Amino acid sequence: MLDKTFDHKQIEKNHYQKWEDSGLFECHPKMDTSPFTIMMPPPNVTGTLHMGHAFTNTIQDIMIRYNRMKGKDALWMPGTDHAGIATQMVVERKLEAEGQPSRRDMGREAFLEKVWEWKEYSGGTITSQLRRLGSTPDWSRERFTMDEGLSKAVAKVFVQLYKENLIYKDNRLVNWDPKLLTAISDLEVVQKEVKGHMWYIRYPVEGDQERYITIATTRPETMLGDTAIVVNPEDERYKDLIGKFAVLPIVGRLIKIIADEYVDMELGTGAMKVTPAHDFNDFEIGRRHNLEMISILDIHAKVNENAPKEYQGLDRYDARKKILAELEAQDLLEKVDNITHMVPYGDRSDLVIEPFLTEQWYCDAKTLAAPAIEAVESGKTVFVPKNWENTFFEWMRNIQPWCISRQLWWGHQIPAWYDEDGKVYVAETEEEAQKEAGAGVKLRRDEDVLDTWFSSALWPFSTLGWPEQTPELAKYYPGDVLCTGFDIIFFWVARMMMMGIHFMGDVPFKTVYMHALVRDAKGQKMSKSKGNVIDPLDIIEKYGADALRFCLTAMAAQGRDIRLSDDRIEGYRNFATKIWNATRYCEMNGCLPSADFKPENAKATINQWIVGQVMDVQKAIDKNMEEYRFNDAAGAIYQFVWGTFCDWYLEFTKPLLGEGNTDDALKQETRDMTGWVLDQILTLLNPFMPYITEELYESIAVRPKDALLMGQPWPVYAAELYSDAAKAEMDWVMRLITEIRSVRSDMNVPAGAKIQMMIKDASEQTKARIAAYEEIIGRMARIEKIELVSAAPKGSIQTILDEATIILPIAEIIDLDKERERLKKEIDKLAANINRIDIKLADEKFVNNAPAEIIAEQKARREESETVMKKLSQALKQLEAA
Repeated sequence: MLDKTFDHKQIEKNHYQKWEDSGLFECHPKMDTSPFTIMMPPPNVTGTLHMGHAFTNTIQDIMIRYNRMKGKDALWMPGTDHAGIATQMVVERKLEAEGQPSRRDMGREAFLEKVWEWKEYSGGTITSQLRRLGSTPDWSRERFTMDEGLSKAVAKVFVQLYKENLIYKDNRLVNWDPKLLTAISDLEVVQKEVKGHMWYIRYPVEGDQERYITIATTRPETMLGDTAIVVNPEDERYKDLIGKFAVLPIVGRLIKIIADEYVDMELGTGAMKVTPAHDFNDFEIGRRHNLEMISILDIHAKVNENAPKEYQGLDRYDARKKILAELEAQDLLEKVDNITHMVPYGDRSDLVIEPFLTEQWYCDAKTLAAPAIEAVESGKTVFVPKNWENTFFEWMRNIQPWCISRQLWWGHQIPAWYDEDGKVYVAETEEEAQKEAGAGVKLRRDEDVLDTWFSSALWPFSTLGWPEQTPELAKYYPGDVLCTGFDIIFFWVARMMMMGIHFMGDVPFKTVYMHALVRDAKGQKMSKSKGNVIDPLDIIEKYGADALRFCLTAMAAQGRDIRLSDDRIEGYRNFATKIWNATRYCEMNGCLPSADFKPENAKATINQWIVGQVMDVQKAIDKNMEEYRFNDAAGAIYQFVWGTFCDWYLEFTKPLLGEGNTDDALKQETRDMTGWVLDQILTLLNPFMPYITEELYESIAVRPKDALLMGQPWPVYAAELYSDAAKAEMDWVMRLITEIRSVRSDMNVPAGAKIQMMIKDASEQTKARIAAYEEIIGRMARIEKIELVSAAPKGSIQTILDEATIILPIAEIIDLDKERERLKKEIDKLAANINRIDIKLADEKFVNNAPAEIIAEQKARREESETVMKKLSQALKQLEAA
């Protein structure tokens, strides 16, 4: 017998190890079966599970379990990312906290030993947490972006791209972190809204003491590196100055006044200072006009030797103060505006990032992007939802060179060596580089490492054994679907496509499913600073992995962010409890799966109907899984279990299982059918809620030795099992009961009160149905008597069902006058509420300033109030006529 209560903690402990030991997670490259492949986005090796991980891995696990049950050779490739900057920072902080020598004091080799030690110590945390979620990747194939095989692949790719002139060194601007002393990617830059100032500085025009060009800037310290002033060629205010020079205040250098259509005449003063070494847009202007690039800051963001002597060595903000004081003294500071603007910060250092001119390694992303764009245009790779294709195209068609070098120690060290003259030798190994340079030539290796996204870009094929031509590579590339968040569409998705097409000659995945963000209950992004982070492990501990998984899936509507709250998760924990209790009911009534039972032998209409309902829900799950509508797939099985099975079928069949039923054959058929339906539910629900379904599958019947539900085939039903006649008949019964319940509720009829029901204009079919299901209707709709009539008595409510009129005489049950009054008050209250919301939504100030989630909430409240008001108005109309 099942325990009285559902204990998720015990159940989860019981099953995962059995699953993993069973070998069912593993793929079979040498078997002649259709593959289904998902590459797990590798989480940071030293990271911990957050709600985003829980969401994406739940969706991936559902797809893998589902396709595994459908007979596919499913490979879900797991692994972790070395996460260069994140991991290096963690270890550096750890060393500092322990009072150990710094990274630079201990040297590269000793420091890397410490990082590997830390990786070994904490590297298994996130994978063990994924196990708690119920994830079933092929753990036997787990990879790490810096393991030997992947490192060889990285070196080979770098060398080949270098030889093809697709990797090169260049002096360009990068996002420079002055604390971590490295270039960082755009993804590692956080734009923060801060209060600041806009300074208006007057630049004297050469040879004209009375004339100035006023420039607005938020970063006056960078003016020390100005090499031009730019205006729009169509701007009448400055046309006569184009080609002339201005005097750079403080420095005294002459800088040319140039024209470029980039300048917006309406913005600021319509004139811009150009500092090519300290602004990304200015850098492009500088290249177009062949301007000198003067870098005035060093790697620590202190003023360097290219600035006047009195500024050298000053921190950038101290230099700013000194410059502003000097401008004021020279009467060149026209005005200062207080503003709020976006400022880039390093997400790890929390320091303002500097656009910094430095020599780095670059990848020719534009050339690599062209085939990736074509692949999406031609449909070789499809985005779901489709609108993300526009975002992909926008970025790819305007792609910039990709800075792939980082001034870190933890990562793939760039396979490039230099001789004493600075000549570079790019090779997969030091031996090959030495051979190229010649015996006796002293070589020094490039100290930089590659951007983490470089090795991640090779993930779909490097993990399958490339550059070796392995059976895995032949079978599982390209993958079927990539499941990821929109925030890394450029950093990872696009780069995997570029590298996959270039090195494999084919796209790395056929579909990219872009899932939304998981937010808090108010729709806000989760962050530690807001204190609204929901820890998935806390949720699993409190409500169970199944409840969390099903909640995330049920809310995974395409293109809509998830608003997560304890209440929602608790609701799906209640769903698990409902399944448990329904199974206990079946067990107590002898309704257990029987290997001998065949659903096609069912004779009772009610049992033929439930078979059709099972077939309908299976079809709905299949359709929605194919269309990546996971919320609809979850919704279909939820409605079937809670509604169709528990609320209808089990209630319908209670009298058939009771002592009053003397038809033993019907009783046994109903028991067998209930057990069969229960088994179908467990199978259909298994990909979504694996723990509880596995436990119940094991508990309610004798199964073959070591049989696991996750290893069972996905149900397939013969079309002839479906009975349209049974569906029509039981649908009529349910519609009738639902309509009576609705009227009772609208009219405030006490729940326990039994009322009469009359039917007018009933067809012969309706009369037959009434006779067949009178007991069920009476019990489930609280009807004490049903009679056929030719007219409705006074004080009754009427409703139409198909050709018949359903009449409910309620004058003796409720006070009609009092009920009319109650309904009027409720309607007035709802109308007032709708009016209040309309006033709010008509207020432009409110609409423009309120967060999107508040606007959406107001609209949803209005819609809900309107729906209820219409329903109550209809009820009042009926009462007025009664």
